[in-house]
Amino acid sequence: MRRFGLFLLALVALAGALYGSAHLLTGSSGFARAIAWGESDIEDRHRFPAREIRAGGDPWQLPRAPAHLRLDEFLEEHSTRAFIVLQRGRLVYERYFNGGSHEELETSFSVAKSFLSTLVGIAIEEGALSGLDEPITRRLPELQDRDARFAGIRIGDLLSMSSGIRYEEEGMPWSDDTVTYYGTDLRDVALEDTEIERAPGMGWHYNNFNPLLLGVILERATGMAVAKYRETRLWRPMGAEADASWSLDSEESGFEKMESGINARARDFARFGLLMLREGRAERGRVVSRGWVRATTADHSGYFGYGLGWWVTAGSRGGLPFLARGKYGQIVAIDPAHDAVVVRLGSDDAGVDWRTVASDVAEMVDR
Repeated sequence: MRRFGLFLLALVALAGALYGSAHLLTGSSGFARAIAWGESDIEDRHRFPAREIRAGGDPWQLPRAPAHLRLDEFLEEHSTRAFIVLQRGRLVYERYFNGGSHEELETSFSVAKSFLSTLVGIAIEEGALSGLDEPITRRLPELQDRDARFAGIRIGDLLSMSSGIRYEEEGMPWSDDTVTYYGTDLRDVALEDTEIERAPGMGWHYNNFNPLLLGVILERATGMAVAKYRETRLWRPMGAEADASWSLDSEESGFEKMESGINARARDFARFGLLMLREGRAERGRVVSRGWVRATTADHSGYFGYGLGWWVTAGSRGGLPFLARGKYGQIVAIDPAHDAVVVRLGSDDAGVDWRTVASDVAEMVDR
């Protein structure tokens, strides 16, 4: 019995030593981050380094027109930090709970994929990229050197999550989910860890390698960091009210976490939704083309519900909502039928279908 006790004590000491070592290595090891930080959460926005995205100082005005919505108790009890409703471009509901505030930068998780999609559209319109049919190996020739089949993947395949690249969600701390989230050199992950499982366009698979590859493509095509491109082509032109940031893989690598990690005020997430609702036009002019907005929110995947970086509903341009969606119930929902945008940001989804809540709220404010 004494030997067993000593054995358990040794195991505890070893676990403690490993955990302590992991904390010391979080700046240089994705494996250490997975051990030390565990499952992702909204506090990761303070753990990762980040690149600043500066606002232009001339924000898109959101006039107030308060609506009497009895949502406060429900939202507070269901882990919500920020909830904003715009209707006809007016701010009809804005509340903060559970530590959230107007000034707080909330994190996006996979809502970032919809921002990335918009940046790709702008780059195509500017001529930095030739279009959705451009082979990814035009910018990433090293992939073709590794496997000639990469030449068959197009930019549109990455955006629609139909690239055919293998992806394993389970198995932390060794899963692809973990590697693409916690990795300290995500360019290397994108260019060295990707493997082809099937031909592009043959099936839909939500896959974080896709946005990483798009990020490297954007860097090379535009000659600037993706956060800087977002600042100059999207954030300032759309009239954001406050500086934001994009979390980086590490200080040394300095590559934006393309699959997640946009940190911004709730109102600016709402402005992004309003930009999409207005089909690419902000208060002071067009930011992205109407054609791109319509294309990106149509179902491209062969899987009911996904466009080009956006979650969609069949016939969404006829009035049903489309949205940017991230882990823990982060959403930017756009409902053209009711001329509404609904933003919900929180620490957990609390078991709630926030897309349905957003749709119901949009209908309520339009009565």
